[in-house]
Amino acid sequence: MLKIDGIVTFVTVAEAGSISEAARRLRLSKSVVSERLSEMEKALGATLLHRTTRRLTLTEDGAAFLQRATRIAQEVREAAADLAERRGTLMGPLRIAAPVTFGRLHLGPALYPFLAEHPEIELTLDLDDRRVDAASDGYDAIIRHGLIADSRLVAWKLARSRRLLVASPDYLSRCGKPASLSDLEDHRGIFYTNRGVADWRFEGPEGAVVIRGKLALGVNNGDVLHDAAIAGLGVALLPAFIAGPSVREGRLVEIDVGYRPEPEFIFMAHPEGRNPSAKLRAMADHLKKAFGDPPYWEREQFQQKCEAVLRPELRENK
Repeated sequence: MLKIDGIVTFVTVAEAGSISEAARRLRLSKSVVSERLSEMEKALGATLLHRTTRRLTLTEDGAAFLQRATRIAQEVREAAADLAERRGTLMGPLRIAAPVTFGRLHLGPALYPFLAEHPEIELTLDLDDRRVDAASDGYDAIIRHGLIADSRLVAWKLARSRRLLVASPDYLSRCGKPASLSDLEDHRGIFYTNRGVADWRFEGPEGAVVIRGKLALGVNNGDVLHDAAIAGLGVALLPAFIAGPSVREGRLVEIDVGYRPEPEFIFMAHPEGRNPSAKLRAMADHLKKAFGDPPYWEREQFQQKCEAVLRPELRENK
């Protein structure tokens, strides 16, 4: 007879790649994990895993069984988490995907206090700049900067995100500082390739205004985009949460071409038709409060501008 704990153990071993790591995750001894696997194989009448001293691999039967066993184990975990949440405890697994730079700079630091407050939550955070498919890749939610165009997702706004048109002082001294949209067309651009197009988008009186510069570099990572702008390769349109500190420090200069870049948002999106868990809702609420409105990374930039305006006046009063 198949036992639920045996199915969960088998799935954990397959995910972990070793019995010792699975034992650590399950907080069991290695002998108990091995015993549960043996009972599973006996009940099924099939060998699920090839075991050697160095490797552990799925058999053909094991790979076929794993697909359904994973769904069963996930349902069991979610059911246990739901019961705990009804008693006021947030617990169980959560799998979230987010962009690398935002995750490193802002998401991680915002999440640490939340996880410390709810130690029974088992969060897996995948930082990847590629556009993952939340519905089919097994994520409870994804966090993204910019428009969520997938109709299979339900999006929650976490924070506003202003973008800054920037270049290094060295680049502007060599190539001149653009003062209009037509000037911008003659400049070399550093573009975020995950958007799919190499352009800069601004708000105009009659809608979006799209400007295409000369491609200097296309890259799918915000950190490299930022570093390339500092290195003087060209003009970049960067989120304030990336570029703000470098503008304040003088390593980048904000460029005014008479039009504001199109505003964007930080979103959390979950698959449509899947009821979001209490822990996912609690995480979203926590992140909204942690980022603020306006978000803290934009308040710092606004404060610097105010100080720059007031500074001459303050000097006069001294």
